[in-house]
Amino acid sequence: MFAAISTEARLRIVRLLLSAHPGGMVVGDIQSELGIPPSTLSHHLDKLKNEGLVRVRREGTFLWYSANEDVLRELLNFLYAECCTRSTAVKPESLVRACC
Repeated sequence: MFAAISTEARLRIVRLLLSAHPGGMVVGDIQSELGIPPSTLSHHLDKLKNEGLVRVRREGTFLWYSANEDVLRELLNFLYAECCTRSTAVKPESLVRACC
């Protein structure tokens, strides 16, 4: 999962899909918003889908992509557990204030 979101383009895609949550976005709108060439966008979306970070559904001729909130939550929980329960480098309460 980390490898899937390690590129700037994929991280931008995940952020955009999170902002469009829960409805998601069609591929053309993602491409227009981010300015990623269609073939490159398809590659990035496939990588994110294969890692379970995004979901895809077909409605007629349109493919709608949305952030997979369950998997993203698991990833955040993993990071939180590794960072904040096993180390004193970051205080958990500082994360809550920073994100919410």
